[in-house]
Amino acid sequence: MPESSVFTKIEDIVLQDDIRGMKALREHMPESWLESSAQLLLDHPGKILIATGFYILRAGEPETDGPPGAIAIGNALKSLGNTVAYVTDDLCSAAVRAIAGDDEVIEFPITTHHESSMFSHKLLAEHAPSAMVSIERAGLLGDGTYRNWKGVDFSKFNAKIDHMFDEHPYTVGIGDGGNEIGMGNMRHVIPDIENLPDDPCVTTTTELITASVSNWGGYGLIAALSLKTGKNLLPSVEQGYEWVKDIVAVGAVEGMSGESKDWVDARAPEDDAMCLRDLHTLLIAEGL
Repeated sequence: MPESSVFTKIEDIVLQDDIRGMKALREHMPESWLESSAQLLLDHPGKILIATGFYILRAGEPETDGPPGAIAIGNALKSLGNTVAYVTDDLCSAAVRAIAGDDEVIEFPITTHHESSMFSHKLLAEHAPSAMVSIERAGLLGDGTYRNWKGVDFSKFNAKIDHMFDEHPYTVGIGDGGNEIGMGNMRHVIPDIENLPDDPCVTTTTELITASVSNWGGYGLIAALSLKTGKNLLPSVEQGYEWVKDIVAVGAVEGMSGESKDWVDARAPEDDAMCLRDLHTLLIAEGL
């Protein structure tokens, strides 16, 4: 089994080039949070549901952060013998379907809390997931709304997928801004950190992964799974970029600007690639 220090190196990689304050949150995180997230998925094999899709209000389209990481996680989990399905809403489904291949994409309706709770019960009964993952999916805030990083309410454009995570015992949340599903784990700390929301997400997950970019958090999770299983499950740098281009082609936008371009969280392709490059270098050094 790899030493715990190598998982700390993965955490360093996914938190590099931080522009929002996620590094400041790190000291408040549980020890070995990335390794624990990977272990949870290994301990609960089967059908795993992966939620993603963050709607950008100014563009009327989903952002490029989230779906690539979701598909990468799904592919890694399938390589380990699991089955996967993706959960999003109709406003984000085109981007997810564009890169999900033959895997099922479930559209969660944008509706009331009561109807969302009922739909969650139905999905959980139908799919009986062994675990669930959320990556860059807006989560419910303490004031009962869904808000973007700038604090603008976009509740009427976001399905209440939180209910599924509230009802499942084995979940992983991945986020980069404090307003995503899973950030409820750190809701008492986030308001005290500069650049993070004063009213963060309250939806919790069993394990939480923080990263400078949510896709990077997904790639870090895959690197941890790779170390634990002895095989490199990461997508190539080229594949990561292809996923971004493919979802932009069907409407996805760069999240910070709302522009239709193959950037992720204000990072040009070459800058966005640094995470996957560094993770591959680390795995090679570990003999994978």
